[in-house]
Amino acid sequence: MIAARLTLRKLSHIFLVVKIFGGKKETKTMGGKGKRSQDLIRMEKENYRTTGLWFQDSIEFGHGCTMSIKIKDVLYHGRSRFQEIAVLDTEKMGRLLVLDGFIMLTEYDEFAYHEMICHVPLLVHPKPSRVLVIGGGDGGTVREVLKHPEVDTVHLCEIDEEVVTACRRYLPSLASSLDDPRLKIFYEDGAGFVADRPESYEIIIVDSTDPLGPGQVLFQKPFYADMKKALTDQGIAVTQCESLYLHRHIIESVYAVARKLYHRVGYYLTLVPTYPSGTIGFLFCSKNLDPLGEINEKRSTRLHNLRYYSPEMHRAAFCLPRFAREFLPINEGSQKK
Repeated sequence: MIAARLTLRKLSHIFLVVKIFGGKKETKTMGGKGKRSQDLIRMEKENYRTTGLWFQDSIEFGHGCTMSIKIKDVLYHGRSRFQEIAVLDTEKMGRLLVLDGFIMLTEYDEFAYHEMICHVPLLVHPKPSRVLVIGGGDGGTVREVLKHPEVDTVHLCEIDEEVVTACRRYLPSLASSLDDPRLKIFYEDGAGFVADRPESYEIIIVDSTDPLGPGQVLFQKPFYADMKKALTDQGIAVTQCESLYLHRHIIESVYAVARKLYHRVGYYLTLVPTYPSGTIGFLFCSKNLDPLGEINEKRSTRLHNLRYYSPEMHRAAFCLPRFAREFLPINEGSQKK
C-alpha cells in the first residue's frame, strides 16, 4: 500500500490522496483553501481498491522506518508563536495531537504514557501535596495527578497557550482535567519557572517534547539543578527521557548529569505503540526516596480508571534489557549511592 505524506505546512489547503486499483497507482492532488476537510477526504475499501489519507510522522527512526496513521478528518490546524499544531481524527486510534509534524499522543494509547509518568513518583512519595507539571498542555498528565486525593495543588507550566486551547476543544478526554479547582495554569518558560520557586514542590513532572528548539534546555544540567532546588526534602522529579532504541546519546548524557545531583536515579519504561520504537522512558530523580522499595500499594488500589499502571508494572518498568547496560551500567532504582 502507498502511504501519502500529509505535510503540515500545507495542511490547510492541500491533501494527497492515493488510489490503488489492483496494483495500479493513481495519484490525485486535491486543493482549495476554505474547503472543509471532510469534503476532501473520502475513505473507501472495496476488494483491491483502497482510497485514503494518511498522516506520516516527521521522525524517521532506525532502518528507514516511520509511523503512518490513517485519518478521517483534520479537526484543527494552526500555528502559534512557538509551533504548528494539528488535531486529526483517525480511523482506529481516536484523535491525534501533532506538534511541528511529530506525534504527541493518540487517544488510543496515551494512557500508557500518562499513567506511568505520574503514578510512579506519586505512589512513592508519602504525601505528594504540591505537584508541578512542566509541559503537558494536553491535560493528560494533570488528569492522572488529580486522581490522587493527597494532592492539594497542581501547577501546570505550559509555554504555549494555544496548545491548551486546542486540546480543551478537541481532546476533552484529556483536557477536561484542566478545569479542576486544584489546578493553576502558568503560560511561561518551564526552566525559568522552576528557577524562581525554591523548595516549593514534593513532585515535579516534566512532560516535555523532544530536545529540539526551546525544549533543549529541559535536558541540560542547569535545569536539573534548578529542579532539585525547587523540590522539598523528600522531593522527586520525573522527566520524559526518550527511547532506549533511538536516543542512547541523550539518555546517557542526561543520566550522567542526574547522578551527580540526586541521591537516587533510575530509568524506567512504558510501552506506547504510536511512539517511535513503541517505547519511551522516564528518568526518576529523587533526593531520598527509593522508587522500588517504597511503593504505597494501598493508595494504588484507590486510583480509578487505570488501564496500564499497577504496582507490578511499576517494578517491572525499572528492569531494563541487556543492551541498555552498555550505557546505563547502574540503574539505581533501589540502590543508594
